[in-house]
Amino acid sequence: MFSFADPTHRERPMAGTGPPGRTRAWQPSGMQAATGSPCCSAGRPATSGHASGHPFRPAPDDRRYDGQVRLPARRFAMGDAFGEGYPADGEVPVHSVALDAFAIDEMAVTNAGFGAFVAATGYTTEAERFGFSAVFDGLVRAVPDDVLNRVPGAPWWLAVRGADWRHPHGPASSLDGLADHPVVQISWHDAQAYCRWAGARLPTEAEWEYAARGGLEGRRFAWGDVLQVDDGWPCNIWQGTFPTSNTAEDGFVGTAPVRSYPANGFGLFEVAGNVWEWCADWFSPTYYAASPDVDPRGPGSGTARVLRGGSFLCHDSYCHRYRVAARSSNTPDSAASNIGFRCANEV
Repeated sequence: MFSFADPTHRERPMAGTGPPGRTRAWQPSGMQAATGSPCCSAGRPATSGHASGHPFRPAPDDRRYDGQVRLPARRFAMGDAFGEGYPADGEVPVHSVALDAFAIDEMAVTNAGFGAFVAATGYTTEAERFGFSAVFDGLVRAVPDDVLNRVPGAPWWLAVRGADWRHPHGPASSLDGLADHPVVQISWHDAQAYCRWAGARLPTEAEWEYAARGGLEGRRFAWGDVLQVDDGWPCNIWQGTFPTSNTAEDGFVGTAPVRSYPANGFGLFEVAGNVWEWCADWFSPTYYAASPDVDPRGPGSGTARVLRGGSFLCHDSYCHRYRVAARSSNTPDSAASNIGFRCANEV
């Protein structure tokens, strides 16, 4: 059985011990209470990196620039200008950051794209190797015996045997009709493995926020300060009463296909909601106070990596992390049905 350190968390269960013989710290993404309790607990079981045993080879040519947006060197104001973030997330102080030019994917990596990587390398994800992963209750497709645990204090998160990127909601689910959806059930190590094969890297947290802002300084969202635009939904988040009723006014209950919502000012799609996206940095809630003002890359070490953007499970009653300054984190071996990634490159 799992044991969880803190049942007050709401969007992401805390680290714990898995089934017998497992030492994985299992945490779905973005699981903080509205009170701002810490995303990540200390003392998680250590991981051993990706340890896949599979060879990696660079993708041919320079194809990472196909479908990427090149952004010029620029200084921008990073952080929460509204004072709305949870204190434990460390979204303040707002600080000026200068970045070199870089390129970033216009959309999250899709199931089709990740499938090409797996076909070329034979890579096995961490969820596949551990044999289980985190699935939102309302989307689970599994027999009762495959549900290993329900999280105390957050019963909508389940540890499901056989959940992985090919079976994002459990062993009875598949990728039928989801080729153009963002790949999920991806750990930070899995994302790193894809990037190495593709000749790319994960964006730094500062690069991600700069790109997500789309040129809008000091705004709440990637499109402005008001959540709904002309009474419509510009992103894939939860509508209704969480976690019992999702009215799906934005068109989707789970993930949406990439490019489902208008791009931001830089041409990036779904930088709010849909799936959490891994960044390269280690996470610290106090990092902004000491962050260098040129090309910050996060603390030198830590226990969790940064996640950005929120997911289709975000709702302002408990997790308004679809704001462009919002931060979250997770242990680098964690995967869930709402975690994906996009790539970046030097230019």
